Amino acid sequence: MTAACVFCRIVAGHAPADVVSEWEDVIAIRPLNPVTPGHVLVIPHTHVPDVGELPGVSARTMACAAELAAELPAANVITSKGTAATQTVAHLHLHIVPRTAGDDLPLPWTPQQHTAG
Repeated sequence: MTAACVFCRIVAGHAPADVVSEWEDVIAIRPLNPVTPGHVLVIPHTHVPDVGELPGVSARTMACAAELAAELPAANVITSKGTAATQTVAHLHLHIVPRTAGDDLPLPWTPQQHTAG
């Protein structure tokens, strides 16, 4: 556990979280600012900075995310590695983002229209 890491504090029971599902080594919680109804974060108990470290932990976390995603008709399962890729917490986590046709939620790589301003 890293004391400065919010996800480590949640896993240790030292910070509040809305827990959706739990496994022996992984937890799924609702994020503070969900981007769609049903959005959850899947987080390993082990502090791993990102998907590029400890592949076994990443694979286990993805297996748990796949269990939750299997219950949805459509979803994005996303993780980021590094701040340039929009990672804001340096602890591996996967977003399961339920999708519906026409929800207009852009992904980080969706071309955006920019207006001159």
